[in-house]
Amino acid sequence: MAFAKTAEPAIRRRCQTAGMPPHRDLAAFDERALSYEGGWRGKLHHEIADRTATLALAQTTKPMRVLDVGCGTGYLLRLLAGRCSSAVELAGVDPAPTMIGLAEAAACDERLTFSVGFAEHLPYLDGAFDLLVSTTSFDHWADQRAGLAECARVMRPGARLVLVDQFSAWLAPTLLVGRRGKARTKPRATRLLIATGFRSPEWCNLYAVIIKAVTATT
Repeated sequence: MAFAKTAEPAIRRRCQTAGMPPHRDLAAFDERALSYEGGWRGKLHHEIADRTATLALAQTTKPMRVLDVGCGTGYLLRLLAGRCSSAVELAGVDPAPTMIGLAEAAACDERLTFSVGFAEHLPYLDGAFDLLVSTTSFDHWADQRAGLAECARVMRPGARLVLVDQFSAWLAPTLLVGRRGKARTKPRATRLLIATGFRSPEWCNLYAVIIKAVTATT
């Protein structure tokens, strides 16, 4: 916990350098990192990640380069590494330094790499990845449109996106304090995907009723 608290000033500096306001959830995720994979919350994240991995590999059966945006402690990437013998690189990016530290400590495959960074400013070259995944991170992006544009930038033509989060069937939840303007419904998210260069978005229920996945192609 001490590490997370001392990291807060650095977090603010990185946000200011990138020209973004401080991420409103970042400190909370940094503090939660050490217990992120434990208890009922960890079980939930694991089940969502398991289903995401299955869906992602149904979209791209033999990905060469995979990126997880908002990778947390790296559980989903570790799953994919075990199932993707064809992959030469599996990269994860997350704004919370403690999450990245834990992901690096748990990595047991040299193909896994992790970086501190934001969805809105991904530290990767254009067209680098043929599969991009993101689970329960999208709702926390400071600028969802910019984040999706960055995802499209780092994906090669024909690459697949698998975006998983809580999406409501109604507009009301999108009007909650602190979430105004966020794409928390399927129509809003679909419009953002198309506006940022993605094609053929398709939706499915991933976990229970509220956790949905959308897949799309660059």
